[in-house]
Amino acid sequence: MIRLLEPADAKLYAELRLEALQENPEAFSASFEEEKDRPIQHYEERFQQKHYNFGAFDEGKLVGVVSLVPETKLKLKHKANIFAVYVTPSHRGKGVGKALLEAAINQAKQIEGITRINIAVVSVNHEAKALYKRLGFETFGIEEKALKVKNVYLDEEYMVLTL
Repeated sequence: MIRLLEPADAKLYAELRLEALQENPEAFSASFEEEKDRPIQHYEERFQQKHYNFGAFDEGKLVGVVSLVPETKLKLKHKANIFAVYVTPSHRGKGVGKALLEAAINQAKQIEGITRINIAVVSVNHEAKALYKRLGFETFGIEEKALKVKNVYLDEEYMVLTL
């Protein structure tokens, strides 16, 4: 089941977020060290903002997340960004990521004026890139050495979906 996350989901989200940062540190600009002591209230407040944080649940357990963040500045309001895509390893390859992204895309389509959705993905994450391409995203740029994880530089691809 895919649904918008609520403040009551903050603890589950925080646990999954820390898992994501440990399991796939190369996929996020944030690090486990930066977020491990973050209070649950941070996420409760985030879920009350004008972001759309979707969660995938399996038997009451949060197994995947995605965030859609519409731009708020007047000149950028035609865009939204997708961040923090993660599916726990036991649920990968089962369509959970696709369902989460489709929920975010469908939400963006409901927001008046949004014509573009941006997403960034580390260049070596071939499975994620393939999924994004299947959903219609196209690469429009690459930032070399965008991230440095354990003294290894990683490039990021910037992709866009035109609605």
